[in-house]
Amino acid sequence: MTDLPQILSSLDAVNYKQYVLGFSCAVYAFEQYLNYRQHRRYLLKDRPKDLADIVSEEDFKKSQAYNLEKSRFAFVENAYKQLETVLTLHYDVLPWLWDFSGRMLFKYTGYGADYEICHSLVFVVIFNLLNTVSSLPFSLYSTFVVEQRHGFNNQTLRLFITDLLKSQLVFAVIMVPFLSAFLWIIQSTGDQFFFYVWVMFILFQLFLITIYPTVIQPLFSKLTPLETGELRTQIETLAARIHFPLKKLYVIDGSKRSSHSNAYFYGFGKNKHIVIFDTLIDHSTNDEICAVLAHELGHWSMSHTLKILIVQQIYLLNLFWMFSFFIHNQRLYADFGFNTMPTLIGFLLFQFIFGPVDSVISFLMHVYQRKNEYEADAFALKLGYASTLRNALIKLSVKNLGGFNVDPWHSAWNRSHPSLTERLDALGVPSSSDKKEQ
Repeated sequence: MTDLPQILSSLDAVNYKQYVLGFSCAVYAFEQYLNYRQHRRYLLKDRPKDLADIVSEEDFKKSQAYNLEKSRFAFVENAYKQLETVLTLHYDVLPWLWDFSGRMLFKYTGYGADYEICHSLVFVVIFNLLNTVSSLPFSLYSTFVVEQRHGFNNQTLRLFITDLLKSQLVFAVIMVPFLSAFLWIIQSTGDQFFFYVWVMFILFQLFLITIYPTVIQPLFSKLTPLETGELRTQIETLAARIHFPLKKLYVIDGSKRSSHSNAYFYGFGKNKHIVIFDTLIDHSTNDEICAVLAHELGHWSMSHTLKILIVQQIYLLNLFWMFSFFIHNQRLYADFGFNTMPTLIGFLLFQFIFGPVDSVISFLMHVYQRKNEYEADAFALKLGYASTLRNALIKLSVKNLGGFNVDPWHSAWNRSHPSLTERLDALGVPSSSDKKEQ
């Protein structure tokens, strides 16, 4: 029986660049078709009958206008990104950038080709800088034109630039030691590197989860304890009712940047924290906020976050294991214009090759996450928040101008959450008008 290494070695006849370009264009065409299906929904001017008891004509038209503009902008942005990817791969920009990084390293430090890790760090910094500059016009337009036109943007240009600079600084501080360790482990542990790299990734993720709320998030947003009052009492009562180990309760100043609203929890073991956006408090009643939190706590009660984390670890282990069969594939590097085989470049190219599998996994994860959302809604329903959750979901969708008229194909491929109408149907709670008719 032919083993996997022999099968992979037989793939030397494959032209990897043509394979990646072909698949990339096929996925782009497929996703634009789905986007077009959704775009047609946003062109409808009349409110569908099944939305009559959910959203007013005025709010429906506002939502359609907002999402239609986002959809048009997305077509332009996606076309640019696809063109950029095709040109980058076709004209061997990556090997040129790798060589340029080496020249910069040697010019300013005197380090040559033997210092592959330093070379890789310079490459990542330059590559990230180019990607940031390339995407900056789209970010600016999205924030200061699309979001501002529809009343969501609260950022100033100064805050936008400050956030961008902070993000780049955080990226550098975290990624330089992480990437150095990643490359060193691969180079030092032989053919079994995939296991050691996987362990390092687990530790790195746990480290990020630990420091994010106390070190990284305060750089961008301010967390203040929720003041004593009726809302705090209701939330603490809800947490005690289901034995949620609530340690602290915060309000985050999300309104400083956007009018969109949300709530979430974080923390390990018996050290859980709940964070509520100030915009959610401004736009919702106390009961509605508790209903939203009951949904979030449903994820905790059914260990959804832990299960997804475990699935992600299994995925990463298999990803690194598969990479171990490609890392020394000279044909892979040569097809993309490289005359050397740097570890970082090998991993980058392998992710292009792994694209078809990644697309399928991403779709399956969306299916699984939508299942979790239904279960979390059902959890809130069992706690007695059925009608309140219905009202809260509708109010959140109206305030956020969520897409009410959703194409099922587009939703299935792109969204990790069911549409509003799907969630309301699953809840099975009639509207106020329905109750009166009964």
